Amino acid sequence: MNSARARLASLGLALVAASAAGQEGAPEPEDSRSFSWGLGLAALTQQQGYSGIDRETIAIPVIYFENAWVQLFGPWLDIKLPELEWRGEQKLEYGVRTQLFGFNGYEADDAPILAGMDERKSGIFAGPFAKWSNPIVDVSLEWLVDASGNSEGQRTTLGLERQYHVGEHLMFTPGVTATWMDEEYVDYYYGVRGAEARAGRPAYSAGSTMNADFSLRTDYLFDRHHAVFGMLQYTALGAEIKDSPLTDRSGETMVLLGYMYRF
Repeated sequence: MNSARARLASLGLALVAASAAGQEGAPEPEDSRSFSWGLGLAALTQQQGYSGIDRETIAIPVIYFENAWVQLFGPWLDIKLPELEWRGEQKLEYGVRTQLFGFNGYEADDAPILAGMDERKSGIFAGPFAKWSNPIVDVSLEWLVDASGNSEGQRTTLGLERQYHVGEHLMFTPGVTATWMDEEYVDYYYGVRGAEARAGRPAYSAGSTMNADFSLRTDYLFDRHHAVFGMLQYTALGAEIKDSPLTDRSGETMVLLGYMYRF
């Protein structure tokens, strides 16, 4: 699997798991001795922002596991701390999140514009996260740093989403997310070093920037075990990424469809 496919697979797994974790109708883990887990399959297609890169479409196996202290979903491993609840309608979840493998990075043969570039490796990112669930809108926040040292960068993500029910089985979840990435992160993945410059690809030193994601997730639960899901997402790329000679788009698109069986 080349690096572009690896990025798609890990991104898709994360989104699939977000869908699975948000599904209702399945038993929730109450202590470390009880758990919930599931298996499934998804298809994902995405157009990235790099110039000349082809749209990728792949099939993704799905694995999901959760108990009172741990949640594993694709590339993400969460260590959960005791959650806080008040007024019966609000809940604060928090802990430490680790991205076990990444969906960043590329190889020189992923697109013509990258020919002659040094490989950019995906990193292992880790840091704190929190999610505040309430009747108006769910708010999530995470701060992750590159623990592998590949980019030596960091990113902070703030997300808002709201789930709507249509009858007993159908759910729609629109969301918006802002992700700030520091100079080291953006320059590693979108910068062009002096030795990599050529005609049509000048040297470029990128600064910090912010992407915005707009998404709509749909879940249909046949019963407590069987569910199908879909997700549409558009990413508006930050100015420092759009200005890179490696990109020729202002945004990226993603479509995800899949099936999950929860045991």
